[in-house]
Amino acid sequence: MQELEITKIKPSSSLIHLDLKELARHRELLYFLTLRDIKIRYKQTVIGITWAILQPLLTVAIFTVLFSRFAQFDTGDVPYPLLALSGLIVWLFVHNAISMASNSFVSNTNLVTKVYFPRIILPASSALAGLVDLGIMLVILVAFMLYYRTALTWQLLLAPVFLLLAVILTISLGTLFSALNVRFRDVKFALPFMLQVWLIASPVFYPASILSEKWRLFFAINPLTGILDGFRSALFGTAFNWQVIGISTISIIIISLFSLFIFKWMEDDFADIV
Repeated sequence: MQELEITKIKPSSSLIHLDLKELARHRELLYFLTLRDIKIRYKQTVIGITWAILQPLLTVAIFTVLFSRFAQFDTGDVPYPLLALSGLIVWLFVHNAISMASNSFVSNTNLVTKVYFPRIILPASSALAGLVDLGIMLVILVAFMLYYRTALTWQLLLAPVFLLLAVILTISLGTLFSALNVRFRDVKFALPFMLQVWLIASPVFYPASILSEKWRLFFAINPLTGILDGFRSALFGTAFNWQVIGISTISIIIISLFSLFIFKWMEDDFADIV
């Protein structure tokens, strides 16, 4: 009688290991989970995906009145609405994607406990679902740039690089908070507050140039500082501050490695305590 062969599937013992081959084998699952998250994001809403248009436009209108008329930030040759919108679309993508990804395991308990797949796919799919909203907001940004007759330069070709950095940062933090949320349910209460503080500490509604060079390098530890500063320089043809961008890029690398470390460390217990 032939003995049955038992195959035991378990995560890699390495704490900072990402099996790209295994992720490639499960790419269809990543695609379908991302598509599912896109479909349910605005399910049973009255105006649906129109929220992706109204949210940035209304926010920019409010902050234009507050900051361009009262605070009067010096934005150089860049109109304030254009500067605010360019920062806001990146922030909204990061904020919404991290918020969705952080809850990915808790909201998919049945999937986590019954089926094996690379667990990192869940927060990654939730984060990637935000790319649809980002794409819509980028169209709005292009319309604003045409309205204000923004000159196009070769630097515009570098804009996708900074958006890619934003995606990497978002997936990393989404992965981190999704893992922490499995064990510590306080995350769902603490995360909105942390995101609010992060918004204030990031040059979303104000230019990084209002900070002195010393403080600008300090604030560059915040990865969004370099992303937003570089993205705006690419869009508007202004000089790149490579020191700020470099420091922020290093921060993104550190955050990514730390997030992967925490995720792999906690992964074995997901099915038991989710």
